Amino acid sequence: MGLGLSVGSTGFSPWFSADDAMAQILWDIRAPRSAGAWLAGALLALAGAVAQGLFRNPLADPYLLGCSAGAALGVAALLFMLGLTPATTALALRIGMTGAAFTGAVLAVLLTLALARGVEHSLRLLLAGVIVGVVLGSGSALLTLMNPDLLRAMQAFMLGSTGFVGWNGVGVMALAFAATLLLALGCSRTLDALTLGEATARSLGVRLTLVRLLLIAALSLATGAAVAQCGLIAFVGLVAPHLVRSWAPMTHRSLLMLSPLAGGALLLAADIVARWIIAPQELPVGIITALLGGSYLLWLMHRRPQGLGSRR
Repeated sequence: MGLGLSVGSTGFSPWFSADDAMAQILWDIRAPRSAGAWLAGALLALAGAVAQGLFRNPLADPYLLGCSAGAALGVAALLFMLGLTPATTALALRIGMTGAAFTGAVLAVLLTLALARGVEHSLRLLLAGVIVGVVLGSGSALLTLMNPDLLRAMQAFMLGSTGFVGWNGVGVMALAFAATLLLALGCSRTLDALTLGEATARSLGVRLTLVRLLLIAALSLATGAAVAQCGLIAFVGLVAPHLVRSWAPMTHRSLLMLSPLAGGALLLAADIVARWIIAPQELPVGIITALLGGSYLLWLMHRRPQGLGSRR
């Protein structure tokens, strides 16, 4: 994935002028990084808005169904395979870190659906997601215990980084964003109906099982694409819908269109701060988003003593 790429091979020619070199740096490194940061934030925010509407819980986030733990286990397994045998090393290099993270995230969601026996019961789905997250997280911990060198190699993934996103990664995230946004907008009226309760939604003719499957597919695709390229970035998917919802009461259609704008701007701003705050060194962007997101939620809890459960 983007986290496995090297940015050192820019292919500069010794005959390039300083302006040519700067133009290539801007085009090959800075531009895809900025575009990738915005798209990753938009994907996580869209997934968070879908999760909060689907489960009718303002504390739902994109990692609710075990995506993050599955992606982390996929990356840990990939790194563990490197150097184990020539065959496993060749297989790991062919899959790549992007493929391992995305595959792990998708398999985690499928395992959650299997444990929950479908999507008919929201509470069972939530509990299955928690169980899958804990079990797969312990699998990652076991692999790093068996090979402590994995911990340093996984650091960029676990803390989140946009520094290795290239144009290929930007293209993948753009396609995933377009597909998930269209799918989510197509189900926006169902999310509005769900706010009145499942019984009311059924009485309005909503096919809850089909719609839940579609929304979970959109949630998984958006989260998997962002995590595969930028690692585990905290709080963006949780905070961005809250920010949008605090502006004014709105339908889910408006929320699903505005949340990606807020999430993309939030992650892009956090990426700029991560590069600036201890320059020339760089902080993992996940640390910045955790600090900003946690501070915002604490302020929100102080502003609303009844907690975050009140939705506007």
